[in-house]
Amino acid sequence: MVVHWLLIELEVPHTLQLLDFERHEHKFPAYLQLNPAGVVPTLVINGEVVTEAAAIVMHLADLYPQAGLAPAPGTTARAHYYRWMLFMANTMQPAYRAWFYPAEPAGEGSEDAVKQQARRQIETAWARVADHLASSGAPYLLGEQRSAADFMLTMLMRWSRNMPTPADALPALQAHAMLMKVRPSFKEVYAREGLTDWT
Repeated sequence: MVVHWLLIELEVPHTLQLLDFERHEHKFPAYLQLNPAGVVPTLVINGEVVTEAAAIVMHLADLYPQAGLAPAPGTTARAHYYRWMLFMANTMQPAYRAWFYPAEPAGEGSEDAVKQQARRQIETAWARVADHLASSGAPYLLGEQRSAADFMLTMLMRWSRNMPTPADALPALQAHAMLMKVRPSFKEVYAREGLTDWT
C-alpha cells in the first residue's frame, strides 16, 4: 500500500498491477522473474526493478526531492530518517510477518507461541514510537516536517487494526494517524484499491 500511496502523493504516472494472493500470483513464474522472493511490493522504474518496501519508499523520496519527503543527505535529520525507516523494516515488519504467517518461523504446531512473541514485539515497538512522538511534542517522526517515514509508519499502523491492541489505541499514534489519513492521497489510494476499513 505505501508504495502505491506515495506514487499518488508524488503525482507520479504509474500502472498498478494487483496480484491475487488467493491464487498465489506472487509465486507465479512471471512475478518471480521480477522479485525472486515472491513478495510485494515490486516497482519497475525506467526498466529497473526495485524491491523491498522501505527501499522503494526511500528511493521515491530521493527521486522527487521537491516534495520534501526526505532530509538532505549528510544531515542529522537524515540519520534519524534512516533510523526510523530501518526500525520499521528490521524490527516491525518481521514481527508483523510472524504475526500474520506464524507457521513460517517455527513450522506447524508452533503458531500460538509465535503469535504471542510477535504481538509482544509489535506492541513494544509501537510503545517506542509513541514515546518518541509524545516526548518530541512534534506531529511527525522527524519533527514538524512530514517525511516518507510517516507514510511507512501509517501503513504499519493500519496493519495492526485487527490486533488485540491496535497501534492507534496509543494517543500519540492516533494523532499521527489522523494527520496522515486526511491527506487526499490517502483517500485516493483507498478508492483505487477498494479499501474501506480503518478510515
